[in-house]
Formats: sequence, C-alpha cells, structure tokens
Amino acid sequence: MVSLCSHLCKPEGSIHGYKERKIFMIPRYTNPKMGAIWSDQRRYETWLHVEIAAADAMAAAGLIPPEAAQDIRERAAVDADRVHEIESTTQHDVIAFTTAVAEHVGPSARWLHFGLTSSDVLDTAQALQMREACDLILEGVDNLAEAVQRRAEEHRNTPMIGRTHGVHAEPMTFGLKLALWHAELQRHRVRLVDVRATISVGKISGAVGTYAHLDPSIEEQVCKTLGLQSATIASQVIQRDRHADLLSRLAILAASLEKFAVEIRGLQKTEIGEVEEPFGKGQKGSSAMPHKRNPIGCEQLTGLARLVRANAMAAFENVALWHERDISHSSVERVILPDSFIAVDHMLRRFTRIVSGLVVHVDRMRENLARSRGVVFSGTVLLELARRGVSREQAYEWVQRNAMRSFDEHKEFKVLLQEDADVSKVLSPEELEAAFDIDTQLRHRDKIFERVFG
Repeated sequence: MVSLCSHLCKPEGSIHGYKERKIFMIPRYTNPKMGAIWSDQRRYETWLHVEIAAADAMAAAGLIPPEAAQDIRERAAVDADRVHEIESTTQHDVIAFTTAVAEHVGPSARWLHFGLTSSDVLDTAQALQMREACDLILEGVDNLAEAVQRRAEEHRNTPMIGRTHGVHAEPMTFGLKLALWHAELQRHRVRLVDVRATISVGKISGAVGTYAHLDPSIEEQVCKTLGLQSATIASQVIQRDRHADLLSRLAILAASLEKFAVEIRGLQKTEIGEVEEPFGKGQKGSSAMPHKRNPIGCEQLTGLARLVRANAMAAFENVALWHERDISHSSVERVILPDSFIAVDHMLRRFTRIVSGLVVHVDRMRENLARSRGVVFSGTVLLELARRGVSREQAYEWVQRNAMRSFDEHKEFKVLLQEDADVSKVLSPEELEAAFDIDTQLRHRDKIFERVFG
C-alpha cells in the first residue's frame, strides 16, 4: 500500500520505472481502501482493465481476432513483482507490464496493446484511479458533515462569544459556528462532484492524438465500457489542466479543514478553554509535563494542509508540457496524486473523530461571554439610542465612553450606562435591560439552521 509521503525511488537509468519505498507516517489512520487504490498492484490491474476493454472493442470492430480478445480477457493476469523484475531490464514500465501479461496470455498476446501508445493506457487507467479515490473523499466529506451537523444541533442554543480580530465582538452560539462549517463542507461536496466528472475522461487516440492507428470509435467503446467520457481532443496525453483542477480542489478542501482545526486550537488555549480535542485514557501530552493535553490532531491537520497546497502547486506546473507531450509531469504525479488523496482522506477521517469526540465546556463559554462585562451589547444600545432620536455620532460617543470605562475600571457596562446622565435621559431602566437580552440577539438562530440544514 502506498503511504503518505512515500518516497518513490527510481532504479538507476530508468525513466518510467519507480519502485516504492514505504515510509508509514500515519499508519494507524491510513485508510486501507485509499492506500490500495494507489498500490503498484492496483495500478497494473487497472492498466489491464483498459487493455482488456481495448481488445474487446477491437475484436468487435474486426481489427483483431475474437479468439485473441477472449484469450486476453480470460487468461490475462499481472503481478507487480514480476513487472518490477522485467522493468529492471527494460527500463520501461509499460513494456515490462505487457511482457508480464503476455506470459499468461500466450500466443494471443501479440494482439495485446495493439495500436495503442503507453499514455492511452496510463492516462485512461489513471482516470479510473482518480475517480475511485474521489468517491472515497466524497464519502469522507459526507461522514464529517454528518458529525458536524449532529454536534451543531446539540449546541444550537449554547451561547458563546463571537470574536473578530481575536477580540470579543457579539454573542453567538457554538452551534452556529458548526453550522458555518457544515455549509462550507457542502460547497466542497459540489466541487468534488464537479471535478470527479472533469477527470473521468479517457483517451485511445495514439501518439499525438490523431487516431493514426485506431478509429475514434474504438476509444468511444473503451470509454463506454469503463464508464468514462472520451476526451474531445488530446495530444499524447489527457491535458493536465484537469489534474490541476482536481489537486486545487483537494487543496481547498484541506484549507477548510485547516481552518476548522485552527479554530479548535484557538478555543483550546488555556486562557479560553471552551473546547478540547478528545483525550483518551492513557494518552500522554508531553514527555516532560504530565499535565499537558495538547490539540495535536488539529495541529497535524494544519501541517498536512500545507503539504496538499504544495502538491497543488506542482500540479499547476504539470500543465505546461513541451509540444504534444514530455515526461516531466510523470514523476511528479506518481507522488502528488496518491499523497494528496491519502492526506486529505486521512484529514477527513481524523477530523471526523475529533468533532465526534470534541469536549465542549459550556460553562466556560458562558464565563468567557461574561468576562467583557456586557460591552458586547454595545451595538444594540447604540441602535436603541438612534431609534429614539439621538444622532448616530452622538450615540456612538456616549456608548463608547462607557465601554472604555468598563474596560479601564473593570465595571459592569450596563451599570455605567444606567449611571450616565445622557443615556438615562433617553433609555429607561427597562429599555436598557432589554438591550442586554441575549435571546433577542440570537432570535434568528433557528432561521439560520433552517437555511443550512433544511
């Protein structure tokens, strides 16, 4: 299984041939399904699916004997170790692959890979791998969205302070913060479904895309068999803007996961203490400080997002190839495609666990909300004064001077306003009290939830 950040070591003198040196950086959390998609064995098996589909299409068109296609379909098999063994001599992975398959097929193997160029097989097969990997990412997004929605509903009415610039702003609920994440995840789902279609494209058009040796109908039949669309036009390869689109969307998803993780990290600071990552029995936070409970999962997600963004940049570099194709993209894709999918899949799975087990300190949220002594209702007081005929500029001055006194003198904002002659002339004690009603501030939360969750 390919691991995150596997180092692909090239045999001396080889252009195509890479062998995996597995460095398991996240072995406990790597999804075996995602890893299997990018294994050498699965890659060669996927190439074989393309070869079999091509042989069947050519047999149906009368280009190769039907019995040859039948032999290829029934006898063909591939073993990664055997391909690697042959490749050490051929220094060409596709030739090593066809040679290894031919050992199983027998004489009919002369019709294997008939009229095809390597990229017909490689790019079409890679589309199948990317599509399958996208399906797992979509599954991960759905699982995370479900966990986020569950916790959002749980804390729909849990009041907390909203912060702008890291400073107390106005009251909100923790459920609203999570609902914001859910809406963002739904946008990612739309992007992923869209890009899944973008990369689900095959080509069997030859060395420079001219169908010099096979009719376009062969490509159409092969792609239909594999559930792909035929590229409208290709060079030797499917154009890499498609792959850059895919990697950029994975990077945007990773960036959102990083944003969510950074929020949890901020709220877990000792001075804030409103939420905590789950901390298991027997878990240790520091080798030197036994008291530590650190947000290591969210910190890991922050780091992995950087990696995925860097891979997206490499995908952009792959778009510009010389003329009808060079090989500069090949070595890059062997790293960035599996690594990005494996990283994002892991990020989704780990963050789903974090959200599901997130410890929410409701009392601390209320305590922090009260720490600013009521100044977070200053906007409501400003509007109430304006409604009663005070100019906005004058009302702002009255409210601000009392807010500054509250900060400097550590006094309750509402008490200072009650004692302020200018304010008390306009607002009665009852009206001032109503301006500090948190339920009024949050009266539209259900409407927001309806918009987000339907």
